Amino acid sequence: MCLSSTDIFDAGGAENSFTGYLLIAMPTLSETGFARSVIYMCAHSAETGAMGIVVNRRLPQPAFDDLLLQLDIAPVPPRRRIGLCAGGPVESARGFVLHSSDWSGEGSLTVDDSTCLTASLEILKDIAAGSGPRDALLALGHASWAAGQLEEEIARDSAWLIAPATRDIIFGADHGGKWRKALAGINIDPLRLASFVGNA
Repeated sequence: MCLSSTDIFDAGGAENSFTGYLLIAMPTLSETGFARSVIYMCAHSAETGAMGIVVNRRLPQPAFDDLLLQLDIAPVPPRRRIGLCAGGPVESARGFVLHSSDWSGEGSLTVDDSTCLTASLEILKDIAAGSGPRDALLALGHASWAAGQLEEEIARDSAWLIAPATRDIIFGADHGGKWRKALAGINIDPLRLASFVGNA
């Protein structure tokens, strides 16, 4: 479980970066695999593109214990468990742990002051042993965009809204309610989204 495309993590720090924010799927994406998705943006720059983790698609299978068995990580059963989600369509067999910044290891990407992304077995070993970061979510796969692609989807296609990220939306267990909560965070009623898009 290691990152193969480190260039997508060149977040840059440009003032227009969406790094550390949420992308909220608009009704224009209702017929795609991103329908009602909430994506936490781990990296974004105009030069290298963007990468994020879908945080509201719970994965009932594999169970966390089964995954640890596959990866030969002890103890099983673990002293602590974390939730699994389908992080996106890219590299869907690869694991990424989105977590609070009170833990870091080799290869950890600092997204912002409170959140990091790690793709190594070390963090899973610590979690299984009962330690590791305070908050953590294991995602299989991620979402990514080429340079300029995300900006075009937002400006031309009205595909996404940008919203501040909160701990509850990123790490909370209520996956089914995260899309509505994210919209509420920017004072948008989901029932009014169709007319919102029409007036854009």
